[in-house]
Amino acid sequence: MSDKTYLAVNGTLMRGLELNPNMIAAGGVFVREDMTDAHYRLWSIGDRHPGMIRVATGGSAVALEIWELPLVSFASLLLSEPAGLAIGKVTLKGGSQVLGVLAEPWLVENQKEITQHGSWRVYTGHSHSA
Repeated sequence: MSDKTYLAVNGTLMRGLELNPNMIAAGGVFVREDMTDAHYRLWSIGDRHPGMIRVATGGSAVALEIWELPLVSFASLLLSEPAGLAIGKVTLKGGSQVLGVLAEPWLVENQKEITQHGSWRVYTGHSHSA
């Protein structure tokens, strides 16, 4: 068993954004940009961070980043995430699955849906130049 795992992130843990220093401090290494398959919806949670949920119908592809993260620091990174975010399996556009940050359904209630933007970066206007 590997001592590392891949983690798909779709919000403030991404490169150049507010909580990315938490990812770096946890030993995260950027692997690549990717997309989910077309079964996800995305909300802005108080314009502070996104919340993504997998749906059976009415979903779209969402842009995200794949990071490699040491298992030893996985829990500490998750504990630094806002309440209502959880880890689940995210299906990527190619059909493979990785662990990823998802929202609990209660978190998105009465929040602004931003699925049509396709990503947190597009919604917030935070492009990334590597």
